[in-house]
Amino acid sequence: MNKTVVNWSELDFDGFARLAGDPTLTKYEKIGFPDNYRCGFERAIFADILAKLPRLNDPDITVMDIGPGCSDLPHMILDHCQSRGDRAILIDSAEMLRELPDAPRVDKRAGRFPQCHDTLADLSGRVDVIICYSVLQYIYRDSNPFEFIDRSLDLLAAGGEFLIGDIPNLAMRRRFFSSDAGIAYHRNFTGTDAKPDVTLNLVSPGAIDDAVVLGLVNRARAAGADAFILPQPPTLPMANRREDILIRRP
Repeated sequence: MNKTVVNWSELDFDGFARLAGDPTLTKYEKIGFPDNYRCGFERAIFADILAKLPRLNDPDITVMDIGPGCSDLPHMILDHCQSRGDRAILIDSAEMLRELPDAPRVDKRAGRFPQCHDTLADLSGRVDVIICYSVLQYIYRDSNPFEFIDRSLDLLAAGGEFLIGDIPNLAMRRRFFSSDAGIAYHRNFTGTDAKPDVTLNLVSPGAIDDAVVLGLVNRARAAGADAFILPQPPTLPMANRREDILIRRP
């Protein structure tokens, strides 16, 4: 069987649904990553999520994962929820959800978020923790990112926490690759003496940059939530060019 060739830059919700059932792909490739970007890193990713979302240590809460995918990470999250008696709500394509186990208190909702918000009306104001990891760039491509923030906050309970994790910020990437550390990284990765081709302060339509990240933070704050931009620890594979947004409902 010939291995499917994936165009990583053109993936969207429907594209991931097709990848989910492809037997030629690894579990990491099915969620849009080459193996070396995720294999061996997901335990550290989960530890970072736990550190940034202290509510996950509370028992008997409702946890929502928007776009969980099918790698090791959602299994870690589900195991953690099961150990504490939490209700876990998974939102993704039906194809991707079939790759994850069925279990007591696991509620699978097939749909494209935030467009599927009408099917989540019973959860309004009742979700204690929302996780959306390595997914914002595809939501940004498919829909209005402000609507994504608005609909997520509609679901978040008082005192709830919402982590938008692993956001690829093109402006951050450019800053890194214009630094001495970034130049050394590029040379080591490519095995050449060439410097990366970087132009700072360049508008790139369709890409997430500082303006998008700051705009989402401002949108959440305008809606009455506290919001913060957080760095990733150096143990994560793309910490030099990705960051997180943490939102808390007072």
